[in-house]
Amino acid sequence: MTDLPALQSGLLSEIAVADLAALEAVRVRALGKQGEVTALLKTLGGMSPEERLVEGPRIQGLREAVTEAIATRKVALEQAALDARLASEKLDLTLPAQAAPQGSVHPVSQVMDELAEIFADLGFAVATGPEIEDDWHNFTALNIPETHPARAMHDTFYFPEGADGGQKMLLRTHTSPVQIRTMMTTPPPIRIIAPGRTYRSDSDATHTPMFHQVEGLVIDRGITLGHLKWTLETFVKAFFQRDDIVLRLRPSYFPFTEPSAEVDVGFTRDKTGRRVIGGAEPDGWMEILGSGMVHPKVIASCGLDPAEWQGFAFGCGIDRLAMLKYGMDDLRAFFDGDLRWLRHYGFAALDVPTLSGGVGA
Repeated sequence: MTDLPALQSGLLSEIAVADLAALEAVRVRALGKQGEVTALLKTLGGMSPEERLVEGPRIQGLREAVTEAIATRKVALEQAALDARLASEKLDLTLPAQAAPQGSVHPVSQVMDELAEIFADLGFAVATGPEIEDDWHNFTALNIPETHPARAMHDTFYFPEGADGGQKMLLRTHTSPVQIRTMMTTPPPIRIIAPGRTYRSDSDATHTPMFHQVEGLVIDRGITLGHLKWTLETFVKAFFQRDDIVLRLRPSYFPFTEPSAEVDVGFTRDKTGRRVIGGAEPDGWMEILGSGMVHPKVIASCGLDPAEWQGFAFGCGIDRLAMLKYGMDDLRAFFDGDLRWLRHYGFAALDVPTLSGGVGA
């Protein structure tokens, strides 16, 4: 029979002085399939019950002692290796960062800042309002009749009946309710833009269930359609940073304005056939926003006298403006969170739009 104490003493001595590679070799030689301790365990099957009763605990004790010693030594060696690595590796926090910054400003945020800069120069303030609206502010106060298709369930996201004290609540379908809230709380004259998120039940390459819209409102005495046209021309020229912008106003219908007009901008085509906004002699026209004189019923709904106060309003999609200005062809990519898209179309954090330095990149 093998001298178990001598074998154990020899293995423990080798384990105590081994490095990680040598320790693995000792483990294989002792406990592997062909190992010395494993071979001893296999002899138990050929012993008589009496011999097995004596030798079994001795061999198992050897196995456990060697296994525990190997595990303890492995932990000690790994910790020593980690300590040595930490002692040798140094990071100088005073050095400038080597990697390029990963963050960027989303095109929608950039365009919102551009709009605020342009209209601030024209004397407009930025107004905000709740995204969860009641039916009166979103539809009724804006002279939208009960039978209007915009009120249908397939166009508007409604909350369950009675969700807010019995009022009919919904996700706002436009930022026009901000105009109503402003007229009811702010005495004229009023000059505001209202950018923000809006929601409609629609989804394709040019529509998403959530999108961004900006609306403008002016309320004052003696406001005419000429003021509206000049404001829109000034805005579009500043936004696209071109003086050869040509606008066309087409008669249209909106419940909250009278008269109403769709606004088209002229475009030309470059050598590749791509549409380019601007050109004294347009190759075609592209609709960019809706506008009109504020309906007298809307002014009266807000507690103002339409005989004394007049105004104009306009609205357009911020996402669409970004697509036209920066050459994007699919609105859905705005909300995919693709870092490659954001790196390509995103703006530097310090690229703050100004009229003197330019509102675009």
